[in-house]
Amino acid sequence: MKIGVLGSGLMGKVAARDLVKSERVKKVGLADIDLARAQTVVNQLNSPKLTAYAVDASDEIDLANYMREFDVVINALFYSFNQVVAKTAIQVGTHSVDLGGHIGHITDKVLAMNEEAQTSQVTVIPDLGVAPGMINILAGYGVSKLDKTESIKLYVGGIPVQPEPPLEYNHVFSMEGLFDHYTDPALIIRNGEKVEVPALSEVEQIHFEKFGPLEAFHTSGGTSTLSHSYPDLSTLEYKTIRYRGHAEKFKLLVDLNLTRSDYEVEVNGEKVNPREVLLKVLDPIVELGEKDDAVLLRVVVSGSKDGKPATYAYEMTTFKDRESHVTAMARATANTISVVAQLIANGEISKKGVYPPEQIVPGRIYMEEMAKRGVIIKEYVKIAADKNVSV
Repeated sequence: MKIGVLGSGLMGKVAARDLVKSERVKKVGLADIDLARAQTVVNQLNSPKLTAYAVDASDEIDLANYMREFDVVINALFYSFNQVVAKTAIQVGTHSVDLGGHIGHITDKVLAMNEEAQTSQVTVIPDLGVAPGMINILAGYGVSKLDKTESIKLYVGGIPVQPEPPLEYNHVFSMEGLFDHYTDPALIIRNGEKVEVPALSEVEQIHFEKFGPLEAFHTSGGTSTLSHSYPDLSTLEYKTIRYRGHAEKFKLLVDLNLTRSDYEVEVNGEKVNPREVLLKVLDPIVELGEKDDAVLLRVVVSGSKDGKPATYAYEMTTFKDRESHVTAMARATANTISVVAQLIANGEISKKGVYPPEQIVPGRIYMEEMAKRGVIIKEYVKIAADKNVSV
């Protein structure tokens, strides 16, 4: 198997680390517009399988020449590149996967290439992070076990192990992206109807072992493609997990117009966007640095099986790997995209076209592969009056 990675940032680096450890992967490419940056990562990982490449992803000829060398390409670039990478993959006949990005309906544009991908006999899977990504795969796995699915509830959060004021939060991805998730409305299904609810709303308490009191609240983008894959659900909702009080604090910032990208005030004769100022102010406060993080996830899929009410729930708690210094979020995200890329390359995933994760990734095999990487996902089953059974 020959697998290329686009982007030598944290997710690209951790994905490459996982690929070189796989016996069946014989060649790994790590591409960046800055060759020296890619070479630094290659030197750190120190594997004869791994080669650095200089690739400008905005140059479709350069991109195509790189992608042709591999069976599958992992796109770990910023989401604005997802459309051109998928398009180029289809043109050159290379399978591809990406980490997603719902701003500007990028994923919808990738999914719209389904017919072209089928014609080219190529498999393309977008949205392979944690949320979207892991939650989609597990939701799809739960749906596959039920005769009829009525409800999917999703809870995910990347949080510090030791929270510190004022926000009890350290960012594990772009703060600008976080602002979008906290300000844009969340699409859910309630009573069988698609509706939008405000972000940071309907706060509920949630409990995970080893953690103190936590809360969960609506944020945008989390339900991703699930509302299209399962339009007949009675309930579909996604909530972000944080320490208690976080939503109330951030809602104050939102209500004060400090997170809006389309808002300006005049200060000493100069136009100022408060969001840009807030981002600069928050950055050093919420920087994770060397601190330990954790990713908490719970997917609850309910409906009926053999005429009885049934629920399949999936739960994960992953911590930073202190030995390799890889964050919990990078472990969950980069291993997910690496595992799925390898399942395509080895033929476990053979369907051609563009599909969201819930429609194409085999849940059982995915969970087994993630467990080999120390990311343990537990399944809990409740059917009718039976007691909870851990599988």
